[in-house]
Amino acid sequence: MKTKKIAVIVGSLRKESFNRKMALTLKSLSSESFELEILEIGGLPFYNEDLDATPPVEWTNFRNRLSAFDGVLFVTPEYNRSVPAVLKNALDVASRPYGKNCWNGKPGAVMTVSIGAIGGFGANHHLRQMLTFLNVPTMQQPEAYIGNAYDLFDEKGNLTNESTRGFLQGFMALFAKWVVRNTD
Repeated sequence: MKTKKIAVIVGSLRKESFNRKMALTLKSLSSESFELEILEIGGLPFYNEDLDATPPVEWTNFRNRLSAFDGVLFVTPEYNRSVPAVLKNALDVASRPYGKNCWNGKPGAVMTVSIGAIGGFGANHHLRQMLTFLNVPTMQQPEAYIGNAYDLFDEKGNLTNESTRGFLQGFMALFAKWVVRNTD
């Protein structure tokens, strides 16, 4: 089987982001047939339809890089019961101009990571709603709401919770099957 390239979109820009730590953990837990790469979104200028005729180079580079991936994995916090603005901007940039949706048909999965007990439930569901419109076939189960993130990592960013590690291994195994099912 050909190695599947998966874009990992981290919805947090914070230096010590739990979501980035989680993305790196997921990368270490993925199968050998998967190549996960964090696709940075922090430098994307805000989407403005007036710029579609002559898009900023950052938009063009992001769209081109995203187009080369077989699937996408979103790992994001929740801000005000929804997704962070930087993530919404990345969705907009890569779905425009109309008819040039770079997300189209890429199988995806959503994981929200939060310091709160409900693990980013609102962001997870808002993101899924947007992905439906963008035609990203999104893995439905298992749902991944990772709460109490303060207790999951050591000072070096290593996952220390074995129960969470087991869940993540299962999640990644099912995501691998999802991507294969939706790309082959």
